[in-house]
Amino acid sequence: MSDTLYAVIPAYNEQATIGLVIDQWYPVVAATGPASRLVVLNDGSTDDTLALLRQAALSRPQLEVVDKPNSGHGGSVLAGYRHAVAAGADYIFQTDSDGQTDPAEFAAFWAARREADLVIGRRVHRQDGLSRLVVTRVLRLAVLALFRVHAVDANAPFRLMTRDSLARAIERIPDGYNLTNVAVTAWYLKHGRPVRWLPITFKPRQGGVNSINLRKISRIGRQAIADFARLNKTLA
Repeated sequence: MSDTLYAVIPAYNEQATIGLVIDQWYPVVAATGPASRLVVLNDGSTDDTLALLRQAALSRPQLEVVDKPNSGHGGSVLAGYRHAVAAGADYIFQTDSDGQTDPAEFAAFWAARREADLVIGRRVHRQDGLSRLVVTRVLRLAVLALFRVHAVDANAPFRLMTRDSLARAIERIPDGYNLTNVAVTAWYLKHGRPVRWLPITFKPRQGGVNSINLRKISRIGRQAIADFARLNKTLA
């Protein structure tokens, strides 16, 4: 009996990239077994993202489209994790809908799935601009200061987790939380769960607009510190 995989992808106004992302990731997920699913969560998009997803699902039986009100990236990721855990998936994978990750690199993660509770990407070949690198470093410092753990790339959108461990990691994360993946990474590290970091590439956004700027970086940093301070005792 094969392990079941649920791959979670949040999407907000990604009409320029969502078709490419589905074409790339659907065969990767389907190859892990007939019970596996590619779960794309439409986060209240105002463009044609939802229509394109529904059209794609007509010919792809292992593609699940979840339409939900807008709650931001972190809220959508959390909703996707809860969906996958409730469905009984053996493993849950998460990536993003902007086409920046490389599906060819998933094979190494799947091969390592029994070696750690969390197999997570470490973005070493980055082509996404200085602003995103600054965000990664800000979050790394915030995690170290508030959670007292060193996370190489706490927010990397390329991660594979066991169902049982993820269910425990997310049980106290509140709805709509902004930085779900960072909190999940911190939980694994704080609790000494087996974590394996694998190098990944990170391509330029394949369409749409990069919304990160210096003002948002500053806001992300301030929000992260406030959010992490509230969550620290809960995750412990």
